[in-house]
Amino acid sequence: MATTSPKDSAPKVNGNAPVHDKSIASTFGSMTFNMDVMREKLPKEVFYSLKKTIEAGEALAPEIAGVVAHAMKEWALDHGATHYCHWFQPMTGATAEKHDAFISIDKDGSVIERFSGDQLIQGEPDASSFPSGGMRTTFEARGYTAWDPTSPAFLMKTPSGTTLSIPTVFISYNGEALDEKTPMYRSIKALSDASVRLLGLMGRTDVKKVTTYLGAEQEYFLVDKSLYEQRPDLVMSGRTLFGQLPPKGQQLEDHYFGSIPDRALDFMEEVEKELYLLGIPAKTRHNEVAPHQFEIAPIFRETNISADHNLLVMEIMEKVADRKGLALLLHEKPFAGINGSGKHNNWSIASVDGENFLEPGKTPESNLSFLLFLVSILKGIRKRGGLVRAGVASVGNDHRLGANEAPPAVMTVFLGHELTRILDEIENGSVTKASEKQFLNLGLSHLPVLSKDSTDRNRTSPFAFTGNKFEFRAVPSSMQIAIPNTVLNTVMAEAINEVADALKAELDGGKALDAAVLEVVRKAIKETKGVRFEGDNYSEELQEYARKNNLPNLKNTPDALDMLLDESNRSVFTSLGVLSEDEITSRYNIRIEQYIKAIDIEVRTMILMVNSMIIPACVKYQGTLGHAYGSIAHLSKDLGLAEDVLKEQAAHLKAIAEDISLLMKRTATLEAKLEEMETKDGETAKAKFCAYEVLPTSLAVREVVDRLEGQVDGSIWPMPKYIDLLFKY
Repeated sequence: MATTSPKDSAPKVNGNAPVHDKSIASTFGSMTFNMDVMREKLPKEVFYSLKKTIEAGEALAPEIAGVVAHAMKEWALDHGATHYCHWFQPMTGATAEKHDAFISIDKDGSVIERFSGDQLIQGEPDASSFPSGGMRTTFEARGYTAWDPTSPAFLMKTPSGTTLSIPTVFISYNGEALDEKTPMYRSIKALSDASVRLLGLMGRTDVKKVTTYLGAEQEYFLVDKSLYEQRPDLVMSGRTLFGQLPPKGQQLEDHYFGSIPDRALDFMEEVEKELYLLGIPAKTRHNEVAPHQFEIAPIFRETNISADHNLLVMEIMEKVADRKGLALLLHEKPFAGINGSGKHNNWSIASVDGENFLEPGKTPESNLSFLLFLVSILKGIRKRGGLVRAGVASVGNDHRLGANEAPPAVMTVFLGHELTRILDEIENGSVTKASEKQFLNLGLSHLPVLSKDSTDRNRTSPFAFTGNKFEFRAVPSSMQIAIPNTVLNTVMAEAINEVADALKAELDGGKALDAAVLEVVRKAIKETKGVRFEGDNYSEELQEYARKNNLPNLKNTPDALDMLLDESNRSVFTSLGVLSEDEITSRYNIRIEQYIKAIDIEVRTMILMVNSMIIPACVKYQGTLGHAYGSIAHLSKDLGLAEDVLKEQAAHLKAIAEDISLLMKRTATLEAKLEEMETKDGETAKAKFCAYEVLPTSLAVREVVDRLEGQVDGSIWPMPKYIDLLFKY
């Protein structure tokens, strides 16, 4: 990669003037309209009314909107803002915003700056060009954005100005959810209602509201922008459609947690400074497994806040990378044969007061609430594993799931030996105490004794218990995190309700609470045993385990999205009020269309690159090689060359010529497959054809190109190779 000048590397605020060195605590959240700002700017009664809305979920008092809007406007103007926007999450995979200036014309013709309560609460972006999946026609344009007071408004700066961004939900004229945020909120409410009910049966009437907490570890690649721009495949699809593995990849395992290269660290430091100003608690940064692959991880927050923050993390990283002469790659598999990127979804259930119901405590065998929530999660994955898989389905994730750096397409749960032992003993009626906390003595007097976790981590598991939370490792790196969490919360709400039903039946039958809980837990353990897998998820053993226990093994997106067509799966969304029938159908249609379009873009890019870049380069090399061979053959007698020398060179020329011919044939076949796909009846049939016909044909094209890359003169090859993209800083 090119070096960075001191001027380029000076930290900036969202691209503006350099940031003066200050402690993180003194500037954290200073670009957000947070609680501290609201306490300062709002009248006391308005502040406490809004605080109840944010923290307790109470309805927003309409009369306070104007007061909040005025305070928000004045605060934004003090920071140089000229415009405001409603910031929302349509079903495009990205965020959206429409900017309006604060300026207005007064009655006397003078310009004033105005922002009303109505403008704060509601906006009307044109909804016709956003995907709706058939819920409405394109000529029906009206949609509404509605202020989400639980997520702080924030300021986004550019070199020329500042915009007040107001997080919102996005709904249609008829009230259908056109975004990913609205269903997520509904799913959180469904899980809360179910959890409060379960806890109430246990006598815990003090818990009035439950939520989920989330920490999203974001993996990504950085490559030099000048090299990126020479790769049409990276520009068009986010991944390399061709590329021969370099002699050194990740096999030495020397990149993971290694010293962070200066240029990457400079990028990370500027990203973190901007995130801190937006109140986003970036905590961890490190090298990931593959060359040029890195990770950023935040401190846990409520899921709705974490979802907004993750979108901002991706947006800020992209902007900072561009300023630094870098390209940010969020695709799940930008380089074939090299570690892919995920978004590890660390998920837990807790009261709004912070009591974590997935905290085992010192005696997990007697922690009744923990056991009930634990078996609820097992029941959810056992019953709806296919639906959970659908929640992480994407064209990019298909290249990742099942590879040797990601969980497989089979949804199983890893608990670790300690919890497994406890559940086995509960099932058998012979519970012993959990192991005392263990320690690792390193045997060296100058080093400390380390505490030892009760179980090791299983990085191959898609859904692993990691002490007081579950790590859902199958989430794709580029996906809006609201999507899988909506599915996860909904599935778990159903399971918790089923456990609550079972507990109520036991209590109604006259059993004491402890005995009733143990009986419910014991039955659930038996029912869910087939979803617990403690071994290597990359192994054939897992595949056999899935077959034996009838676990869904959905290898590609079209097959996974079939789960949204299943009536039983649909009923869990509708019965809990998370999605209506039309909203489920729309999401199926949108994601199927996105899959087809992504494949279409990739294949057309591949054909373009082959015909306009790769074949011309190969033919040019073939001509140079042929001319050189002809000259040598003409002079062979004068040079006294042995016959086998000419044969070897002729064989090399023949191999090049044959591969060029084979590439032309396979590319023509790929073009024909793309045309055939268009003739299929319906989007589902087209998507299946893409998965089972178009993609394998494209891989056959890639196979020849990658072989030619290893033979053609490097000075002629028309694009940067993996060795350039992954090893040049």
